[in-house]
Amino acid sequence: MRQQPVNIARREFLIGTATAGAGFSLGMYLPLAGSAELAEQAVTSEVNAWVVIEPDDTVIIRIARSEMGQGTLTGLAQMVAEELECDWSRVTTEYPTPGQNLARERIWGSFSTGGSQGIRGSQLYVRKGGAIAREMLIEAATEAWDVPRDECRVSASVITHTPTGRATTYGKVAAAAARLFPPEQVELKDPKDWKLIGKPVKRLDTLDKLTGKQVFGADLQMPGMLNATIRACPIFGGKLESFDDSRVRKMPGVHTVVRVEDDAVAVVADTWWQAKTALDALPVTWDKGPNAGVSSASIEQMLDGGLGADEAFVGNQVGDVGKALKGAVKTVEAVYAYPYQNHATMEPMNATARWTEDRCEVWCPTQNGEAALQATAEAAGLPAAKCEVYKIHLGGGFGRRGAFHDFVRQAVAIARQMPGTPVKLLWTREEDMQHGHYHPITKARMVGGLDGKGDLVGLHVRISGQSILASVNPNWMENGVDKFTFQGLLPDGDHGISYSVPNLLVEHAMRNPPVPPGFWRGVNVNQNAIYMESFLDELAHAAGKDPLEFRRKLMADHPKSLAVLNAVAKKAGWGKRAPEGVHRGLAVCKAFASHVAACAEVSVDNNGRLRIHRIVAATDPGYAVNPQQIEAQVEGSFVFGLSALLYGECTIKDGGVEQRNFDSYPSMLISEMPRVEVIVMPSGGFWGGIGEPTIAVAAPAVLNAIFAATGKRIRRFPLKNTDLRPA
Repeated sequence: MRQQPVNIARREFLIGTATAGAGFSLGMYLPLAGSAELAEQAVTSEVNAWVVIEPDDTVIIRIARSEMGQGTLTGLAQMVAEELECDWSRVTTEYPTPGQNLARERIWGSFSTGGSQGIRGSQLYVRKGGAIAREMLIEAATEAWDVPRDECRVSASVITHTPTGRATTYGKVAAAAARLFPPEQVELKDPKDWKLIGKPVKRLDTLDKLTGKQVFGADLQMPGMLNATIRACPIFGGKLESFDDSRVRKMPGVHTVVRVEDDAVAVVADTWWQAKTALDALPVTWDKGPNAGVSSASIEQMLDGGLGADEAFVGNQVGDVGKALKGAVKTVEAVYAYPYQNHATMEPMNATARWTEDRCEVWCPTQNGEAALQATAEAAGLPAAKCEVYKIHLGGGFGRRGAFHDFVRQAVAIARQMPGTPVKLLWTREEDMQHGHYHPITKARMVGGLDGKGDLVGLHVRISGQSILASVNPNWMENGVDKFTFQGLLPDGDHGISYSVPNLLVEHAMRNPPVPPGFWRGVNVNQNAIYMESFLDELAHAAGKDPLEFRRKLMADHPKSLAVLNAVAKKAGWGKRAPEGVHRGLAVCKAFASHVAACAEVSVDNNGRLRIHRIVAATDPGYAVNPQQIEAQVEGSFVFGLSALLYGECTIKDGGVEQRNFDSYPSMLISEMPRVEVIVMPSGGFWGGIGEPTIAVAAPAVLNAIFAATGKRIRRFPLKNTDLRPA
């Protein structure tokens, strides 16, 4: 059965060929804007905004979302190519620029790459783009042959007239197709007819990364380029008071020392190391501002106040939880605490900028090219139409390079003081650690009530902690409520709770310390899954019930979440004897529309040494575009989630972050990584995310296994601060 026809606005697909004007940067790493020759090539080869076909049958697919190691580039290209019916071996990709998108009335849609939206948020219109291009190419061939459309078929970029056997290729008709009007309607393939979507194809960006050809922002070189590094006030809310550059200006390679905005100073030199060496020697006086006395202890006191506060925002309410808890035969209470964490991308923040009175250009790794363009225009003091941002593959994002482009503003501010000179700003790791937008700190008080049969009759969840939206985007809040805080605990939707509790109250007492929060891979579902899944294990233990069976009884109305839980339990051998000294723990949740579960196997020796042996993980993302990429993403998510559980903690002293580098903010080692077995079980009918969901089940599955091994409930993180020796 075919899907319903998709209506296409004619104007939507015509905008641009005549208005592209400034031309295209066909090579992602071209140091300057495209030449007139390249611009003409792009225009004449463009079938529509998503598809450029060269005379030699090379297919260039334009991808607006950013590639940062997660595979979005390949997945979106698969979706376009599926409908295009092109030769996959001839496919390559390029980024359109946000400036081109602006000039063409946002024809490529959103450039934002976060919230596991890369594929699911653009799958419909990119597939439409491929289907429309296909029909235009076929129409060009039928016009040349003067034959009906229904007598032609297409496969692997070859159009064939079935009655006569005549054939041509996309490359031969692309120029003619580009002159046609797009069809009013196109039909997208039924999923059962997909030939490329759902196949484990190799990633398009792997080879360049293996050979070193891939250029990241930190690698970028341009003629006449200078290098800069920066230091901002290490106290949140503090400002730059003064600096003495009299000696520093005479150091080798130094060109200038400049104030950046009101809180930072930068050194510009021939090389980055010369700039850093000079900055390290620069005497600086800071205005510490109002937050110099803030500490982890004072923040904790603030959160403790929220746990018992009378007022709180309600995120989910069913029945009368107060009455249910009063009537419970047994009540269980626990308080959990989750710390600040930094993104700590392997590639520190960086951007290269060139400013003149008439134009400003920026080359940078960004999760949102449009936001980077806006930051560029604001810092440049120019209209957006006179600015451009050239996206570069990211050396890690995790949310840090999405909503926040402070590094872009800084680069432009420096370049503005050196008109016409390209300046590459590269942060030190220490600057990156001290000036992040951190995973928000929260605490949670959990109270559950059991009846005489050991069944859950009431659950009260009180979250006290920071709101991301209150700081980052207050316009997204609804009547003062930050719904992001309730991810994984909401009544329904992409982050709906996976259980039906007869009496439930989930609420948030907002407490906002002066530490800037931000979206951190997985965001609030990470700690909420720990709170819920660890506490459910506590309730199961108090009820004298098997943790799997305890969950199953609450999941009758959540069949997809139950299915992934059952899958990991079966594959891991839940209920069967584990190897000597090995213990298991479970976790399940719904995040970013996907249903995910994990079963962890761990051991803890008499000295408290933890070893995570194995994790079985299942995910139902609805549709699976590239199963190989999904497996890799799930495996990588456990590196991220377990690193956070084991080591991730930013502490605050004297108004700033204490951690400076990976010696004080470590990641897990290869030797610590467990074997990960991935079950991909797409049930169809919806589009779920991949990059973030399984992070959420990593920690609680391990924590529940640790309890099984030691008899200890761990409610404060990271584990590096906990004595795991068996009770």
